[in-house]
Amino acid sequence: MKRSTIRLTSVFLLLFVFVGVGLVSAQDNTLNLLFWQAPSSMNTYLAGGTKEIFAASLVLEPLAKYDQNGALVPALVDEIPTVDNGGVSSDLMTITWKLKKGLVWSDGTPVTAADAVFTWQYCTDPDAACVQSPHFKDVTNVEAVDAQTIKVTFGVAKPFPYGPFVGGESPLIQKAQFADCMGAAALQCTDQNFNPIGTGPFKVIDFRANDVISFDANPNYRDAAAGKPFFQHVVLKGGGDAQSAARAVLETSEADYAWNTQVDPTVLAQMVAEGNGTTQSAFGTQVERIVLNQTNADPSLDADHRSVWQADGSNAHPFLTNPAVYKALSMAIDRNVIAEQVYGPAGKPTCNILPGPAIYASTNNDSCLKQDIAGANALLDKAGIVDTNGDGVRELNGVPLHVLYQTSTNPLRQANQALIKQWWSQIGVDSELKNTDASVFFGADPASPDTYGKFYADVEMYTNNFPGTDPETYMAGFSCAQVPLPATNFAGNNVGRWCNPAYDALVAKMAQTSKLEDRGAIAIQMNDMIVQNGAVIPLIWRASVSAVSNRIQGFVMNPWDSEEWNIADWTAASS
Repeated sequence: MKRSTIRLTSVFLLLFVFVGVGLVSAQDNTLNLLFWQAPSSMNTYLAGGTKEIFAASLVLEPLAKYDQNGALVPALVDEIPTVDNGGVSSDLMTITWKLKKGLVWSDGTPVTAADAVFTWQYCTDPDAACVQSPHFKDVTNVEAVDAQTIKVTFGVAKPFPYGPFVGGESPLIQKAQFADCMGAAALQCTDQNFNPIGTGPFKVIDFRANDVISFDANPNYRDAAAGKPFFQHVVLKGGGDAQSAARAVLETSEADYAWNTQVDPTVLAQMVAEGNGTTQSAFGTQVERIVLNQTNADPSLDADHRSVWQADGSNAHPFLTNPAVYKALSMAIDRNVIAEQVYGPAGKPTCNILPGPAIYASTNNDSCLKQDIAGANALLDKAGIVDTNGDGVRELNGVPLHVLYQTSTNPLRQANQALIKQWWSQIGVDSELKNTDASVFFGADPASPDTYGKFYADVEMYTNNFPGTDPETYMAGFSCAQVPLPATNFAGNNVGRWCNPAYDALVAKMAQTSKLEDRGAIAIQMNDMIVQNGAVIPLIWRASVSAVSNRIQGFVMNPWDSEEWNIADWTAASS
């Protein structure tokens, strides 16, 4: 018999064994995920978009995660360190973690404390352009006490010491794999960034940037003996749009899960009525916002000056830093209309960049909840910002109030743009609308002119969030140190280039404050400073909304961490 005939016979025998006798079929064994914003990397530290963080969480894990209630739960450890159990020192200067015994990477080699030390060194290297560096704020040392014991030392008393190695944004990476990727070499390590070795339930088999990622179950996963993960293969398809992704789950049953289904609520309800799946949603910390570029985005400037922050203020935006302008832009927006017409139950109007938990939510900006076109016009008139040539556009120091308004491609965001353009035109501000494919807009390609981090526009709109319920690390992302620069390949969370030393002082103060009510008061001050100084115009407090097939059991929506936080527990309904 020819070899090809033998192979064909073997295939049919396997099909008989697995399908004919009623065991797990290939379809039951494969989990199909849709991310219409396609991941461009599997390295959480270099590509800080939500899509990359969620995709990477199938492979890379932190020491502890946040559950669906925002509570810390162990991942690579057996216990969360606290002052009471001795894991956090009484002076709040150190936290000590104990790795689970027998923990190995997907390649079978041991996970040790040295990997944590390396992860800290990797992200805090000044040439690394690590977008997650705020998680290591105030860390002065990470020490491998022994192979299983990690000691983190802070330069100040740290009432909330759960920044390093906690949550989907701060996982461990393997020292052996990334040893040659330190500093400026980090971005050049394509194989490592696309195919990281991890401890999670899956391992990467094939990565195609902005397209498809294929995973197999990790045979060395710590719970493999318990039959986890149930699915042996995962296919994560990227690209397209939110509506087609939702349809693939809810109407055509081509996929099991679609992340971030930003779809007209009426259309989404019609899809759900087909009976093939449901939408899962929860309010966490997501805020759709407009970021105002504090620097000059004029395309005539060279690469070292266009949208580049200068400490002496010499490259300030010609009008967006003017208080009358940024206040008028916010006053002209009807957030209630956006919430009702665009988001439905999945959106609430907000005046804050930090809408919750409740202890951190300011009420000092609530005037924005009522649109005031007349007031906005009066404010601009009083400031002498008027239309001098009758073309309908006001000028400041001879510069027309014309803004390039960019965002990612999505029907809801384009609806927002259209509404806001109309309202801004009523106060003499002209808007040119631009939308870019989400995979590019939220990508990390330093050569692309269209990323939200490079910010070659006047204003841009997007949303982000933070893991857990404590906002210390997130709010530190608005500090001067987080301003993207050419030298860092435009990595940094402070994409608006807003720099305020008084704000940085509050960041330092919060890091040393222990009482929850005091931390809440500081967070409110920080929120108000961002909003009232025109760094950001908050629009909508958005719920996380994803589509899940009826075939999937065990999915638990989590607005506080990666939505794939418990993917090892997902099973097929027919199992």
